[in-house]
Amino acid sequence: DGAALRRAAAAPARSATTARSANLSVRAGPLTRNDVTETIVFNRMKKGITWASLAEAVGKSLPWTTSALLGQHQMTPEQAKAAGDMLGLNKDEQMLLTYVPYKGSFGKPGELVPTDPLIYRFYEMVMVYGPTYKEMIHEEFGDGIMSAIDFDMEFGRLPNEAGDRVKIVLTGKYLTYKSF
Repeated sequence: DGAALRRAAAAPARSATTARSANLSVRAGPLTRNDVTETIVFNRMKKGITWASLAEAVGKSLPWTTSALLGQHQMTPEQAKAAGDMLGLNKDEQMLLTYVPYKGSFGKPGELVPTDPLIYRFYEMVMVYGPTYKEMIHEEFGDGIMSAIDFDMEFGRLPNEAGDRVKIVLTGKYLTYKSF
């Protein structure tokens, strides 16, 4: 309706994304991958869709699918359509899910240390235990790295009397540095 369109056009960017989710044509410029991420988050909440059900529809793991829909992985056209159909994404939004993203970007532009408390805990774990993992990997495997490309992740919940525990298992191919 006209009044809703005028309110959406005058509102901040997040509201413009919300207007787009409601199929109102409000766009200050080209559609971006960040716009699609906001639409996904909004539509998922609005429709009561779980990340697990999206992962099942896409045919990939829960961590990979969630990460892809939040803008960190490239989906195939079939995966983008499966998720897009559930989330009510239009063809342009689905198309942007199939493009190679800038990986590792999160938070506010220019933000070097994450400020979200949960994401910061991962940052803190790497800062505290990164040197420990580096030493243990080098002692066990030699001079090299753990791949984040040839990589798997498992996520689960472990019941505990003192409070449930989060279980995250990361496995990455070992890659040795070569001499030349």
